[in-house]
Amino acid sequence: MARCKTDCVEKPIARGFEILGGFVGRHPWWFLILPMFISAGLGGGFYFLADREANGIEEMFTPMDGPAKHERQVVKQYFPQSDSNFSRLRLYTEGTFASLIIVKPGQNILTSTALPNIFEMDRNVTDMTIGAFAFKDLCVKKGGGCVSNSIFDIVKNPGDVTTTTINYPYNGRIFIASEIGGVKLKSGLTEIESAEAIRLFYFLKEDNQTRNTMWLKKFIETASKMTKEEGMTISYFTSISRDEEFEKSSDSIIPLFSLTYALAINFSIISCLRLDCVRNKVWVATFGVLSAGMAVLSSFGLLLYCGMPFAMTVATAPFLILGIGVDDMFIMISCWQQTQVHDNVEDRMAATYKDAAVSITITTLTDALAFYIGLLTPFGSVQSFCMYTGTAVLFCYLYNITFFGAFLALNGSREKGNRHWLTCMKVPEPEENSKKYNLCCVGGAYDHETGKEEPMPINNFFKMYYGPFLTNTWTKVFVILLYAGYLGSSIYGCFQIQEGIDLKNLAADSSYVGSYYDNEDQYFSEYGPNVMVVVTDSKFQYWDKTARERLDTCLERFESLTLDGRSLVAKNMILSWLNEYVKSGQVSNPNNKTIFMDSLPAFLQLSDFTQDVNISKQVIIASRMFIQTINVSTAVDEKNMLNKLRETANGCSEKLVVYHPAFIYFDQYAVIVSNTIQNIVVATLAMLVISLMLIPNPICSLWVTFAIASVIVGVAGFMALWDVNLDSVSMINLVICIGFSVDFSAHISYAFVSSKEVTANKKAVDAVYHLGYPIIQGAVSTILGVVVLSAAESYIFRTFFKIMFLVILFGAVHGIVFIPVFLTFFGICGGKVSDKKDDGRSNTLSQSGHRWVTQTTGDFNMKNTHELRAVAANSKVWSISSNQSSHYSSHCVNGKANSVYENIEDCP
Repeated sequence: MARCKTDCVEKPIARGFEILGGFVGRHPWWFLILPMFISAGLGGGFYFLADREANGIEEMFTPMDGPAKHERQVVKQYFPQSDSNFSRLRLYTEGTFASLIIVKPGQNILTSTALPNIFEMDRNVTDMTIGAFAFKDLCVKKGGGCVSNSIFDIVKNPGDVTTTTINYPYNGRIFIASEIGGVKLKSGLTEIESAEAIRLFYFLKEDNQTRNTMWLKKFIETASKMTKEEGMTISYFTSISRDEEFEKSSDSIIPLFSLTYALAINFSIISCLRLDCVRNKVWVATFGVLSAGMAVLSSFGLLLYCGMPFAMTVATAPFLILGIGVDDMFIMISCWQQTQVHDNVEDRMAATYKDAAVSITITTLTDALAFYIGLLTPFGSVQSFCMYTGTAVLFCYLYNITFFGAFLALNGSREKGNRHWLTCMKVPEPEENSKKYNLCCVGGAYDHETGKEEPMPINNFFKMYYGPFLTNTWTKVFVILLYAGYLGSSIYGCFQIQEGIDLKNLAADSSYVGSYYDNEDQYFSEYGPNVMVVVTDSKFQYWDKTARERLDTCLERFESLTLDGRSLVAKNMILSWLNEYVKSGQVSNPNNKTIFMDSLPAFLQLSDFTQDVNISKQVIIASRMFIQTINVSTAVDEKNMLNKLRETANGCSEKLVVYHPAFIYFDQYAVIVSNTIQNIVVATLAMLVISLMLIPNPICSLWVTFAIASVIVGVAGFMALWDVNLDSVSMINLVICIGFSVDFSAHISYAFVSSKEVTANKKAVDAVYHLGYPIIQGAVSTILGVVVLSAAESYIFRTFFKIMFLVILFGAVHGIVFIPVFLTFFGICGGKVSDKKDDGRSNTLSQSGHRWVTQTTGDFNMKNTHELRAVAANSKVWSISSNQSSHYSSHCVNGKANSVYENIEDCP
């Protein structure tokens, strides 16, 4: 077993922390005050918070280098937008617009009673002014006037609607499927019999965004107060709505911060509460929570000084950091309680830091690395969150070993003087073996046999009841069956995962944006995006019949695309300037280059295709056609449509680019899975390296690997069953999952292999005895840190809570249920742990990298469970004793000379 020890990194870290602990113990006031000044100074960075906020949906929730952004650049380069000859079909962005959806559910809206109300709504909008600017001054133009809505072009007077024929989806050359929804056609015809919804658009010129924003805000105010007839509903939306409502949704959690810190402080106090008025750790717990708050203040302030964008997802970080910081506090307190109460404060601090070194270092490195690995993702929201949170974890670590450690030393000085936790007045010590101490009068009790503070009752529960119950044969069988059920359910859930984030979920539940999206999905989803197909090859010979046939073949491939047996592109709805030109008769010989190019400008001038052909010096630089997609109603449909269109374009012999402004958001589907897998793999490898470096036992790394894989599968599967999609928000949490998996698994497996017990079952009991309560404390503190997010109105914050809850729950269950049981079935470092009693002939003990070997003919006995003696026939005693639970010293006592040797090698 000793050969498995690899403590070349652990020992120097422990030694360094031991020195630091002693130094903090000698100079506590410096380490208490200096971090407070640093935190206050760095907190000044919040002055720049408003300037650093980055809540743009495209900026934060779409891939930074997504293919659609390159495609948009191509379209922008060849086909610039025109506010004077406007065409919504030809926009390469969403544009600056406002929109109304008016619905009469289950009734016909195309009636002489309903349309006058809609005409009145239109007048209310177009009559709005901003200062001296009327709508006609702000609107986009076509033919010298504001671009109108198609329904008003078709039906000039509301009373004429019953006598007006409206065809669907095209009425003449006007595509009206995006403006009239819930359509029922007359039998066998394209004529509309009835419709349930009408959508109106109001596009603005993009020459003055400040003025446009003012008009759009006034539109929202006006739309919210519009009167409507009975049975009619109105939903509204603008091009700034998503970003504004997304930004507002973060405001809903601000009141939850105070509640979270109140919960954390109360839990910490209750966890550290003692009936002993001297050993009580109430103030220590309070300063532990304060330390976590200072870490958030310092890290956020520093990054705001540095100009790091502050995405809304970062607002969840303080909740998480609070849980992590309190977890480290519990480890420090636990190590302090294992020191000798009569030692001076400096020595107790040195021993505390030495014991806690590896634990809190592993926790910090794994969590921080997991976050920093998230910087590899192409999503701005993920990068911002990971940068802020990873830095906060490091500050949490720094303040734990300085600020919190300093207060722990000051509190230790109070305990040394046997002073009351509240009044700081000296109180009498209780008599040995007496339980007559309370919160008021008597305190300072300790275990007189060990010289340590008395253990918490819950620790004895793990040792006397839970541990033996867990290692019972029938319990093990149940745990195996439970794990099989967990794993099976998780794998099933993994196959149900949906990808992508629904844009309406970025706003609060009560936002007006939600009803607009719902109506859009219900009434206007039959026809999907009208996609541009751009020919980017300037050498393409449009006048060559063979070249045109090749291009037509490509367009026919788009038309033939299917998705699950359904057509993906509408038949006979391709809009092509080239086909119209050849069929128009305006070119006498389309196969002659000179005639083709000479006749083209006149055709374009008289048609609507002016913006579809880029000509320079008698050379067509680029041109575009349009294909109409259908049956695209879900996120899966959007992903598959995008992939199929791009694959088809790449498979054509001509150089084609497909594009629609919505592709900017659909791009997340192309990278979300691959980036999640990449982050998980990289983070897992990093965790293994850290584990191998800091945990001096390679077998632990195998259990770390097992726990990471098992918890990730569980979280991924159950999040799908809990209606959480795989998107940039859940991706963050899956990476976090790795860090927390290591926290729980590394400590419990190392405690098992390092246990002094002989049998596997006793090792398991010993491991949960020492770590069961700290694991529960860490889990509960982290869940309390995020539980209030379950009440948030925003999908993002609720998703964060759901996944963090699963991560902590499954991590803790692995730590105190699954792994202890599984460890009893497997060998340690290539050798099997015996379940039989040792015969005393040889024994090897190893802890913290030290090895002692006894070869005697005597037998072993335990004295006060803290000193192990091998009594030999020649009256020579080799003694391995412990002043603390995890650090050993050895000496040899010769029965005749009664001389003591510090090293076994020197023992005669």
